[in-house]
Amino acid sequence: MLLFWVALVDYSLARLLGAVISVPWRRFILAISLGNSLGILAFYKYGHFIAENWAIILNFPPPSPDFWAHWLLPVGISFYTFQSISYLVDVYRRELQPERKFFSYLLFLSFFPQLVAGPIVSAKSFLPQIRRPLSFLRTPVLFAVFLILLGLFKKMVLADHLSETSDFSFLRPAEVTTKALWIGMFSYSLQIYCDFSGYTDIAQGTALLFGFRLPENFKMPYLADGFSEFWNRWHISLSQWLKKYIYISLGGNRVGKLLTYRNLFLVMAIGGLWHGASWNFVIWGSCHGILLILERGTKGNRFGSFSFLRPLRILGTFLVVSFLWVFFRSVDFTNSLCYLQGLFVKKEGISLPYSMEMNFLYCLLVIVIGHILGILYFKDNKQLLVAFEKWQNSLGKTAFFGIFASIVMILIVLFSADSKPFVYFVF
Repeated sequence: MLLFWVALVDYSLARLLGAVISVPWRRFILAISLGNSLGILAFYKYGHFIAENWAIILNFPPPSPDFWAHWLLPVGISFYTFQSISYLVDVYRRELQPERKFFSYLLFLSFFPQLVAGPIVSAKSFLPQIRRPLSFLRTPVLFAVFLILLGLFKKMVLADHLSETSDFSFLRPAEVTTKALWIGMFSYSLQIYCDFSGYTDIAQGTALLFGFRLPENFKMPYLADGFSEFWNRWHISLSQWLKKYIYISLGGNRVGKLLTYRNLFLVMAIGGLWHGASWNFVIWGSCHGILLILERGTKGNRFGSFSFLRPLRILGTFLVVSFLWVFFRSVDFTNSLCYLQGLFVKKEGISLPYSMEMNFLYCLLVIVIGHILGILYFKDNKQLLVAFEKWQNSLGKTAFFGIFASIVMILIVLFSADSKPFVYFVF
């Protein structure tokens, strides 16, 4: 019902924007749309968080948990509100004509493969696909099946096994050994990548079977040479959304050095808060903002430009990103500090079970091999698509792929861990 309301309001306001010429009235219409979408998002996702912090500031009694228990977080609200906001802003900027058919717009917001955990799809890329759907004969079925199998493998075999190791350490940071904390931290870094990118692969493959192309959301982010490159490879759809609709709206890098740094910090802090109603997410995003500022401020440093140092820069980026995942994964700020302290102050405690250590090493080996294959043969989905389209035109190769896919599916079932919810389902 909430999704339908957001779609109805923004569809109607966009049609009104298309007919109104007066700039003040256009701004007023856009303000109504933003107020509706952001108000709904703020109430359902951040209402309890805002009320708690406001009570602390004013020294009031905290809000009753019973009240907020009745307001469950709607599925996919973070994604479809952002998509709807981008649509209205594009219409306001005259970059996009208002959609005439309401149910086409409703499909854009509610398309099920990416509704729950993205990627965030732009109206400019999706709405034309509704008007000119991909014919069945032109659908790259083999590539779609490959993406679904790849996503299932990442999730069921890699992410779910890694989650056992990371959960063991993050649920008791004060009780486990320093070694367990380090393995748990790296395990979560790999888990969240395999989990989220696996969901994206499944969403892309499923969408292709329905004749729609979704944007690529990950490009081997842990091979990034710096934090700016990391955000060009990680959750690409969110990074592009934040850049276009917040960073550029604030002036981007056209407003002088200090304001550019302010814009970078605000965008990343907002990006952190988008993930959830917790100061941990704000700290996580703010730290990435500070790192982007420092990187931008030292850009052009000769020492960092040597190509032989690239592996060290990649390793350094991965290590810092992994440290910051501690804030993302921990239940609160106190546990984050406890975890980080345990990483650098050697302590005894509960050791990580041998089976979990081996599972981590096996998963790490598979991920490394996968990245090597990606670097050597397939740098992005476009190259994979071309390769599979050639296969699809050959009956013999199609039959071979069918056998290969059946074997992979059996292996996924045999080696899968206990099923866990996707990490980004809660956002």
